[in-house]
Amino acid sequence: MGSAVLAGSGLLATTGTAIAAPEEGIGHETTPGQPYAGIERDRDWLGSYIVGDKQVWCVRFALKAPDTGEQYEPGDELLTKWGDPLPDDVAANISYLLLRYGTTQDADQAAALAHLLHSWTSAPRDPSDLDPGKPFQEIGYDIDFQLGKLPQGAKDAVEQLRADAEKNRGPWEASLTAPEQEQVIGEAADWTVTVEHPDGTGVTGVPVTITATDAEVEGLDEDGTVTTPDNGDPLTLKVTPTGPNPKVEGELSTPAERPYVQQAVENPDGVQRVVSTGGEDQVKVEDVTTAVTAPGKVAVGKIDEESKAGIAGVALRVSLPDGGPALKQDGTELVGPDGQPAVVTTGDQGTVEIADLRTPQEIMITEVAPAKGYEEAFDAANPPSVTGTVEPGGTLTLTVTNKANTPTVPIFIPAGDPGVSGGVVELSAAGGDGAVSPGLLGLGVLALTGTAVAGGVAWRKRLAAAGER
Repeated sequence: MGSAVLAGSGLLATTGTAIAAPEEGIGHETTPGQPYAGIERDRDWLGSYIVGDKQVWCVRFALKAPDTGEQYEPGDELLTKWGDPLPDDVAANISYLLLRYGTTQDADQAAALAHLLHSWTSAPRDPSDLDPGKPFQEIGYDIDFQLGKLPQGAKDAVEQLRADAEKNRGPWEASLTAPEQEQVIGEAADWTVTVEHPDGTGVTGVPVTITATDAEVEGLDEDGTVTTPDNGDPLTLKVTPTGPNPKVEGELSTPAERPYVQQAVENPDGVQRVVSTGGEDQVKVEDVTTAVTAPGKVAVGKIDEESKAGIAGVALRVSLPDGGPALKQDGTELVGPDGQPAVVTTGDQGTVEIADLRTPQEIMITEVAPAKGYEEAFDAANPPSVTGTVEPGGTLTLTVTNKANTPTVPIFIPAGDPGVSGGVVELSAAGGDGAVSPGLLGLGVLALTGTAVAGGVAWRKRLAAAGER
């Protein structure tokens, strides 16, 4: 479908251009011509004319053909040769055919378009309008006679154009729709262009000129256009945001409800009124959305300070450095059932991952409660924490260390008397720095003293027994 502008938008020839003979454009010469004014005519021309380097189409059969340098200016709504309004469906058919075929370079299509234009604008009201004795101002277009002179390809084109107009005439409804969800910068998503008939079916083969801001659109022709599919489905655009506010605009030509003519400046009633590649409205559609950077994730490792082994079962709070909730990729807050910043727990390997985070974003990981065996070094008023910034599409790796509780230290004390059962007394000290506590040392001294006393008593008894002997 060729692009077009409304007929009547300015002069067809530049002021001061010398008048030259009519220049026939694309179409077919037919013989003999339809007689009128009592004259047998050798030929008729069914096709376009060239006026001011522009292809135009005549709409008042038998009036003088326009010279190539003729001055034309915007006229009124297209009427029949008799001055009557065109029926709505006929006016819509003409608008559509001018839009789609007004720039055709196919001779059969051009002859068919000229024939249909004369058939709809200069059809006889009754048989008297075909009286060959009538002057050119009053003669009607003999539809059957003219059709019969066309070559078969042009005859076929007449039916094809007529059916096309009946199916695709306007008014059309056009729209452009962005995805419902915000996009990710650098990732393509589908936008939709629809061009529909009043019954909701899609219009095929419509070129749409696309421009984009903060985005790139795939599949455009060199002139920035893309065409609606032949099956009538909506047109899908692959749009990749390059910034935070991707916007796509489309412009297309749709058939006007009624076409308008151009008329000769010097002799508006004696020279053909013409229509050009007009009969349409320029329609603009657009939509805009927002785009965010690619999501990121945080990988947290909870490890023993000395062994570097992972610590399972540690509760960690995920928040912003100010204590507020972190943001997920969809813009919602990462919170738990209590509405507070979410808490995660390390797994068997002492690790946990928080994915789908908005980027860039500074994240703080704070220990909520220590694992068993690490309670001593945990300060609830100043819990272990670490911060870092998660970047678009990246993984932020954070590590939180814990110091294990002081281990239980066994103390072995000689019993001092082989007669004491077990030979040693075993005590345990649990001082935070690994030293034996004074209380336990006192207990050991007491135990040793008791053993010594008991030993001395036994020794004296042995000496006394020996003296008696």
